[in-house]
Amino acid sequence: MRTEPQPSPRDWPTRLLRHEMLLLYVLLAEWLFFYFAGTTVNRKGVLVGFGTLDRQFDILRHSCEIGLLALALTPIILTAGIDLSVGSLLGLCAILFGKLWHDGGLSLPLATTLTLILGGIGGALNATLITALRLPPLIVTLGTYSLFRGLAEAITRGAITYTDFPGEFLFIGQERWLGLPTQAWLFFTVALAVTLLVHRTTFGRSFRAIGFSPEGARYAGLPVARRLALVYTLAGIIAALAAIIYTARLGQAKADAGTGYELFAITAVVLGGTSIFGGTGSVYGTLLGVAAIAVLKNGLACLPVVMRMNAAEEMAGLLTGALLLFALAGSVLPKLWAAGRSRRSPPSSP
Repeated sequence: MRTEPQPSPRDWPTRLLRHEMLLLYVLLAEWLFFYFAGTTVNRKGVLVGFGTLDRQFDILRHSCEIGLLALALTPIILTAGIDLSVGSLLGLCAILFGKLWHDGGLSLPLATTLTLILGGIGGALNATLITALRLPPLIVTLGTYSLFRGLAEAITRGAITYTDFPGEFLFIGQERWLGLPTQAWLFFTVALAVTLLVHRTTFGRSFRAIGFSPEGARYAGLPVARRLALVYTLAGIIAALAAIIYTARLGQAKADAGTGYELFAITAVVLGGTSIFGGTGSVYGTLLGVAAIAVLKNGLACLPVVMRMNAAEEMAGLLTGALLLFALAGSVLPKLWAAGRSRRSPPSSP
């Protein structure tokens, strides 16, 4: 029977200083800070603020959509790609779901199925432009970012909001099942599936090879175009699922759903250690990045000074942008440092 090699004692310091572990330490420090700074006891002796169980459930509930988009972006960024359109596609799918159910008279299961298919078609459009026409992912998804949001605005004429969804649908986004928010179970299922795909299959490991060198992967016999088509189409399907959960949580479908979510999702992926240049990263790091951003956004809303200023959203956006710049710099500086050292080192004698 084959057994996995056990790490030697010398390996533990390296493991404890891995990027994911460092991010875990930051997450714990962040949570403790908001617990002590944003938790108080009211006149009745009841704990209120960040430290309550309801607040922890709110963190989980409000991070599901961004978490799903981050999971969808992880394989894409591993291949050295990018998808700026996932937030806009979420908004378009939310509107299409509402229109299929409200105006089309379809049942909720059928409207959900068609929405997931339409999300996959949106992702496949990105994939086709990137793989068939060899266009840069940044340019393609920047174009579809505007296209999907424009279609959502055109369908609703910027004024229509679909509401009055039945209680069994709202249960997905507003109630609990087995002690946790219902949508958390959907998020955990997708997270497990993406983790198995990326880390436990040969198919998923090829994403890193493509990220390191697409031409080298082609020479090695990998079907690069089909792999890229898969990850972008999968991102479209997951964005559609996030749109359904978003609609169930708010009880309404509107054209501006998911605005700015792509920034938070990309930040979570890069903060989690996935290189924006492709080739390295993990789903585990992405999940920690999502948790760090979710705690930050919800914790800021509990700080007394931020509550007095009524600036929680603005502060969250500011700090998230700073986190993204910090994470990008963290992925580039080691390479610049290594290149500088190699230039300064004297050439070896023959």
